[in-house]
Amino acid sequence: MEIRRSLALHAPIRRRPAALLREWLELVDEQTPPEEPVARLEGRIAELLGTAAAVFFPSGTMAQQAALRVHAERRGRWAFAAHPQSHLDNWELQGYNAVHGLRLHPAGDRNELLRTADLAAVAEPLVAVVWELPQRDLGGLLPEWAELGEQVALARAGGAAAHLDGARLWEAQTYYRRPLPEIAGLFDSVYVSLYKGIQGTRGAVLAGPEALVAEASVWRRRLGGAIPDAWPLALGPLAGLERLLPRMAEFREHAIALAAAVNADGAARVFPDPPQTPLFHVHVPAPRAAAERAGEELIAERGVQLFLRARSSPDPSRCSFEVSVGENALEFTPTEVAELVRDLVKRAG
Repeated sequence: MEIRRSLALHAPIRRRPAALLREWLELVDEQTPPEEPVARLEGRIAELLGTAAAVFFPSGTMAQQAALRVHAERRGRWAFAAHPQSHLDNWELQGYNAVHGLRLHPAGDRNELLRTADLAAVAEPLVAVVWELPQRDLGGLLPEWAELGEQVALARAGGAAAHLDGARLWEAQTYYRRPLPEIAGLFDSVYVSLYKGIQGTRGAVLAGPEALVAEASVWRRRLGGAIPDAWPLALGPLAGLERLLPRMAEFREHAIALAAAVNADGAARVFPDPPQTPLFHVHVPAPRAAAERAGEELIAERGVQLFLRARSSPDPSRCSFEVSVGENALEFTPTEVAELVRDLVKRAG
């Protein structure tokens, strides 16, 4: 099956090595030393977020574990609170516990955003509270700015650090419409992904005060992340910060238009409505296996990929898939996406 067009942000057709390397070569010359791209990236992200320092990690999993470990060592506490669908728990095999002995205290309902009352109900002493902005597994939902501030203040009043899982912070900024340093400044430590919205290959950066970043760098070495010649992982996000970061508001507006068209068509339902960020979920009235089969048929017959994977639902007659809007989705008009979703539902039924 040949994929000619894809609505999926990380579709392989948009990540072919030759095209990426040609773009990256514009950022270096014959005199660029191998350590320079990583140093440039760390400085650029510290500047964007308004933090004193930043350090590169080969993965977000490692970066967030290092941050939590530093907070734990400083406070002598080993439990942290986060939403029940926190990425650290849902997607990382509880590495925080297996490697560092940390415990997750889930706070709130797994299908709703964390509320201030949910956090206040946590009785045990916490090393940190982790906020994922936006909450990917809830369709890209974000707490309102005032409530987020209340929650951070509540965490700090109990002696906990405030940590931001900002894998999609660039996208979240389009909803808050506040300067990135103001958002990052709420938190004691901030992680950003290098391959989601800004389309690097892999990697992450942890930002914060100089002392915290220095301590996290020790854990980076202990965890095997102080890799030499990491420059290929730095060039992609450097290019993305220049080319894609200025377009995040445009991506959000297109996400709103796509969602409105799908909802108006009525074959499926989009949530949130409207999207708060360039991310949303399409809820389909079909079982997951049927939707995946229909998606494969669309590729085989039309060369169009709608999603990388479908998500199951507590209702086995329904499923959903994620849409992350970037340059990929700008190739699709709202009318076309609504028609493709209707075709998917018809095939799945």
